[in-house]
Amino acid sequence: MTTASHGNVRSTSADRGDVISAIVIEDQREIGECLALLLNGTTGFRSIGVFRTMERALDHLASTADTPDVALMDIGLPGMSGIEGVRLIRERHPAIMPLVLTVYEDDRRIFDALCAGACGYLLKKTPPAQLLAGIRDVVDGGAPMSPEVARRVIAIFREIRPPDLAEHHLTPHEIRLLTLLVEGHNYKTAATELGVTVHTISFHLRSIYGKLHVHTKTEAVAKALRHGLIR
Repeated sequence: MTTASHGNVRSTSADRGDVISAIVIEDQREIGECLALLLNGTTGFRSIGVFRTMERALDHLASTADTPDVALMDIGLPGMSGIEGVRLIRERHPAIMPLVLTVYEDDRRIFDALCAGACGYLLKKTPPAQLLAGIRDVVDGGAPMSPEVARRVIAIFREIRPPDLAEHHLTPHEIRLLTLLVEGHNYKTAATELGVTVHTISFHLRSIYGKLHVHTKTEAVAKALRHGLIR
């Protein structure tokens, strides 16, 4: 495990080309090493470290200039939970996108992880090719979820009584776009689904952010989950 230092300047793989870098946070050594091998053995990906606790990962992120694009992380960790880790990564390192990879598929953990700021939620039984596609999807602006998780998210929405949408002044088109984001679409696939351009999606997203008083797609999705904004 190496640390690259460049003074006080932090860099991401976006600055170095199209290689996606990831930090792996997984307490089971064998799984962590397999994930690192998968990343390092696949063109376009690289692992910049494997850590068995959230505390060690956060210490590393605080001391390195080689900032990863993605934090691929379990939530059932010794010491600090991965859900709290997601929250701290979003707070301290907003350029890093936390992607949960876990065995847990219960409503509470899914809900808490997404509300904490997770950019996606995949189960450990996800095939390697789909996992890599999910990591790339996160970097491209998507929110990948395993099918079982997506079904649970939709069920959660149905069980939550939505508030008066007039409170947020969202238009029907904005509600539809917000629904697509919650379902895991990125800008390109949402544009295709709605039959509009990516520029139009960006315009409507800026409007949604302003109405919901958020600054990112992840925050918008989290607020939709918390307040039941999707019918």
